Amino acid sequence: MKEKKTIPSNSISRRQFGKVSAAAVASGAFSFSILPSHARGRLTKPTVVGIGTGGKGRVDITHCEEAGFDVVGLVDTADSTKMSSVDMENRRLKGVVETRSQYPDAKFFTDYREMFEKMGDTVDAVIVSTPDHHHFHASAMAMERGKHVYCQKPLTHGVWEARMLTKLAEKHGVKTQMGNQAHANDHMRRCVELIRAGVIGKVREAHTWTNRPIWPQGFSKPPA
Repeated sequence: MKEKKTIPSNSISRRQFGKVSAAAVASGAFSFSILPSHARGRLTKPTVVGIGTGGKGRVDITHCEEAGFDVVGLVDTADSTKMSSVDMENRRLKGVVETRSQYPDAKFFTDYREMFEKMGDTVDAVIVSTPDHHHFHASAMAMERGKHVYCQKPLTHGVWEARMLTKLAEKHGVKTQMGNQAHANDHMRRCVELIRAGVIGKVREAHTWTNRPIWPQGFSKPPA
């Protein structure tokens, strides 16, 4: 396995970002290398916090670790230390417990606002894998604090929110990516190129199948 090179965040180009993140796109997590502002000039792992740790969140966090990130924090409204045996029957909640067990040294919070306040400059990037209605708010709060963001789809609930995140990313100079891993896979992109090039002629009809949803679907009942 080739050793990954760490690219200073103040010099990473769009082309470099695309190259180093391509490997993790297929798995649903970004992998661009970032040197934290307090550590420039020396090699170190970039730090990441997972906001939303059950279901897809757990997968995203794991892939980020595999890509070379140091998972320093976890945020989830479900606190595994306060769960009952009934709660543990829920597949998503089991994922929350397993994620927390997987990263025992990561600081745990039930509110990402508190996490940002207490962890401050020790965080380089965040993964937002919360329920949809928190995607914009968590991402915006991270960008305002200069954190790089990987957010699951849908990015926002409306065009205005999407434009606001675009402006925040440009203003604070952070790298962002939305989790649309299926269509970002190399084989999917290649198919698009072939179709647009007219290799199979004019497309008149398309048939699709799906096995969705195959992952945990939230709570069977609202948690107490």
